[in-house]
Amino acid sequence: MSVTPVLAADVLRRQDPELAEILLGERERQATTLQLIAAENFTSPAVLAALGSALANKYAEGYPGARHHGGCEIVDVAERIAVDRARALFGAEHANVQSHSGSSAVLAAYAALLRPGDTVLALGLPYGGHLTHGSPANFSGRWFDFVPYGVDAETGLLDHDQVRALARSHRPKAIVCGSIAYPRHIDYAFFREVADEVGAYLIADAAHPIGLVAGGAAPSPVPYADIVCAVTHKVLRGPRGGMILCGAELAERVDRAVFPFTQGGAQMHTIAAKAVAFGEAATPAFAAYAHQVVANARALAAGLAAEGLVVTTGGTDTHLITADPAPLGADGRTARGLLAAAGIVLDCCALPHGDARGLRLGAAAVTAQGMGEKEMARIAALLAGVVRGESDAVRTRAEVRELAGAFPPYPG
Repeated sequence: MSVTPVLAADVLRRQDPELAEILLGERERQATTLQLIAAENFTSPAVLAALGSALANKYAEGYPGARHHGGCEIVDVAERIAVDRARALFGAEHANVQSHSGSSAVLAAYAALLRPGDTVLALGLPYGGHLTHGSPANFSGRWFDFVPYGVDAETGLLDHDQVRALARSHRPKAIVCGSIAYPRHIDYAFFREVADEVGAYLIADAAHPIGLVAGGAAPSPVPYADIVCAVTHKVLRGPRGGMILCGAELAERVDRAVFPFTQGGAQMHTIAAKAVAFGEAATPAFAAYAHQVVANARALAAGLAAEGLVVTTGGTDTHLITADPAPLGADGRTARGLLAAAGIVLDCCALPHGDARGLRLGAAAVTAQGMGEKEMARIAALLAGVVRGESDAVRTRAEVRELAGAFPPYPG
């Protein structure tokens, strides 16, 4: 039997009605507003079923065949299936599916390859780098010497000349390529070339594009990077969690970096849900979905540009878009608040070469609901109307509810 958020809440209502109402309230929020946060998506009912299964009860420190607890013979099979499916899906020699999050995966990658004080080259936070790419508030910025690279001031594209120059100057132990707000494909071959030139490891943080990679809608970092860190949610539509892909020569180092160095027991219900997601991502239906995500993102970017927003890099190759709403009379933070009141949920982000905040939005969740390019044009118009002050929140929220209601995330 499939499990949806509604069924889970029905079960919980008898035991804990207070929490049941919270589950139902969140389900209602997701079903009646537009989910444009680039890092979010709707999982399938099968993924939800695995998350709510009896595997949540099992303690399984270690790896299949070498656990620290008894009774792991069944969950061992689940983890082996997840590993085999991940390897096949991404063409990797080795996969570790135990990381609890994308940040946990990056931490393990650093632990496998680096020592405190090592120099690392990564995209600067103002240009879309992640916290784990050297933020002083994060372990990465405290333990390692990060050198940031950026983007071209005019195009917003990665500055390859700067990357090469910084690598030659600083001779980093590792180079990280990946971003939480870069809407274009990354040239992994270029980063591999630079890493080889200076004798550095190449770590690809592919948390955002990995679902597109699975669906054949984005280039894969696997043939180029020493280690690929990723998540299983976002475009991949699996449970919230992380994974690491690497070659056979680094497999043992990666596994030991995950357990026992950075984590304890594996979350077996989540690992089973990851296996489900990998299986779903290997289907033609998912490939069609991934390509539709990109088509929708491009349509949404074009719609926003037509409404007067400045779209970073002039468009997108992926599921995400960053844009400056200033021409409409609001900064990113103000626009996000106005849009939230109208039922349009998205993020704000740093804009390159300035202190202003822009908007970051993605098309993965609305595409999972079945929306297409026509709906993206309508969303762009609704968004712009709110930011310009032409549409009040009450009227727009009613229109948003109507649009979202026509594409329920969990029909029936």
